[in-house]
Amino acid sequence: MCYHGVSLDDESHWRPFLFMSPQQLERRLNILRDGRYAVLPLAEGLERLYAKDLPPRSVVLTFDDGGYDFYQQAWPRLKRYGFPATVYLTTYYSDLNRPILGLICSYMLWKVKRVGEVNLKEFGIDLPVALNSAEKREEAVNQLMQWVNGQDLSGGDRDQIAANLAHRLGIDYQELRAKRILQLMNLEEVKHLALEGVDFQLHTHRHRTPLSEQLFRREIRDNRTWIANAIGGRREHFCYPSGSYRAEFLDWLAKEQVISATTCDTGLATPATNPLLLPRLIDTTGRTDLEFESWVSGIGHFLSKRERGRHAYVPD
Repeated sequence: MCYHGVSLDDESHWRPFLFMSPQQLERRLNILRDGRYAVLPLAEGLERLYAKDLPPRSVVLTFDDGGYDFYQQAWPRLKRYGFPATVYLTTYYSDLNRPILGLICSYMLWKVKRVGEVNLKEFGIDLPVALNSAEKREEAVNQLMQWVNGQDLSGGDRDQIAANLAHRLGIDYQELRAKRILQLMNLEEVKHLALEGVDFQLHTHRHRTPLSEQLFRREIRDNRTWIANAIGGRREHFCYPSGSYRAEFLDWLAKEQVISATTCDTGLATPATNPLLLPRLIDTTGRTDLEFESWVSGIGHFLSKRERGRHAYVPD
């Protein structure tokens, strides 16, 4: 199973394909408990998968990115049910203690979607933005990020742009930051959860998969170094950011001693599955409890045609 976020506020209304409410996650965990599913740690699940020794109804729970919402919303519930989980942690923003720029800008534009049009030329956006259009809002975010990425800005500088946009939109940015919305867990939070048994694994340092072998492997090394400095231990499992992968990535991962990698391709893992191309089911707000149960039981896999998950793609 793949999860991205559990709402601290209203994120599941903003991006229902990435976030779900705490109440919906609770219902999922109830289904797993009441259905007597074997919720396994990632390493054990993989070892037993390839040894053909899995117990019936085996499930592994993975959470991508390492958002603060995992610390605040997901882990307390998982812990109560006694379920292990793996967090694929991207680490650059863990040091910044700031919201992720592209996401927080998208979120803020959504928050004021009823305002009408807004002029954002000072943020590199040429035309007025029709805030009531999801498409126009995302176009605006893309233009803003192109404008930002064309400058040599520090993390603090980028955060100031988000603060300026919030001011322009009439949003209290300090309140958003205080809620930790769209922020990653910091060093102390990662250490705390590791001591409680959360498994932290690789997701690149900057949440990107460069097409240069040198830069790609640097992402793995920087990510691994940050996690090792925080909690030690071996980090040999990986998740492709945004589900993006190419054939050459598999060789590069192997050179970095990565033994498994998860995608966002929908399906069940079998002993015949390439361990560097493991499928997952992305659980979202739009998936009903019945549909969820059909997938974890295996029925959904056999009744549907296997397709790429909506976040999976191969970059040009």
